[in-house]
Amino acid sequence: MKNIDIIVPCYNEQEVLSTFYKTTDEIVGAIKDCRFRFIFVNDGSSDDTLLILKGLRSTYDNVDYISFSRNFGKEAAMYAGLSNSTGDYVIVMDADLQHPPILIPEMVQAINEGYDCCAAYRTNRKGEAPIRSFLSRQFYKVNNLLTSVKMPYGAVDFRIMSRPMIDAIVSMGEAERFSKGIFSYVGFQTKWIPYTNVERTLGVTKWKLRSLLKYAIDGITSFSVAPLHLVSIMGCLISLMAIIYGIYIFIKTVIFGVDLPGYASTVILLLFLCGVIELSLGIVSEYLARIFVESKNRPIYIAKENTLEDSEK
Repeated sequence: MKNIDIIVPCYNEQEVLSTFYKTTDEIVGAIKDCRFRFIFVNDGSSDDTLLILKGLRSTYDNVDYISFSRNFGKEAAMYAGLSNSTGDYVIVMDADLQHPPILIPEMVQAINEGYDCCAAYRTNRKGEAPIRSFLSRQFYKVNNLLTSVKMPYGAVDFRIMSRPMIDAIVSMGEAERFSKGIFSYVGFQTKWIPYTNVERTLGVTKWKLRSLLKYAIDGITSFSVAPLHLVSIMGCLISLMAIIYGIYIFIKTVIFGVDLPGYASTVILLLFLCGVIELSLGIVSEYLARIFVESKNRPIYIAKENTLEDSEK
């Protein structure tokens, strides 16, 4: 009998929690030789998410939850679930039912075949805004170009992992986490399974464009120093251009005499150089900010309630 923990980050998911549990529990209940436990992580929700989790906990014996003292983000919620899990295998999935529970039997089968991980990826982004789909595609392209951590387009957090892989992930205690990258970074043999995008029918998405942009920047700066190399290359190119232009002006002055400098070209050159300087400072600042945050060594999350601790007593 294998014990499998299902980690479910929750942030203001009161509309869907009961449906999610009943739907998923019905599916996993039909899988033989496996015992499933749900570990919900309440990420500082402001609605009745915690109240519903308490109701599920009191009604069903395979439900536990961790409740944060405030909102720490989905990455912290996943880390909390993984670091508190004890199962032979662990499944990470969202509560909004956009990660189809019907894929879990296939994932478990893949683990039984000897894979360390079985993860899902979306084959389309039906129902999403065109701008969001476009930016998502560009992120995967840029990430795979700049980093050594390769991810297939449409990769999501929905996956099942073996205990050795979970231990490797938890050992990476960085505060600014990018789990998609960490899953790939630790290695292990992964089987990818496709699925068509499932539109959300209950509740609303908590991911705004600004949050997704920050998430993308975190992903690239977590696993690549290529932007810093780009700053150095830009500095060298601009210096080379300045030297070549200086030689050109010198030769032109010697041959044709002093020429009246052009106002427009001077302004354009200054604006270009100022833009490059600001961009360079911005890139360097992103890395300095990460060093600043990591050097504080603050906890990734603070739990206000943890029924897993109560269960162990």
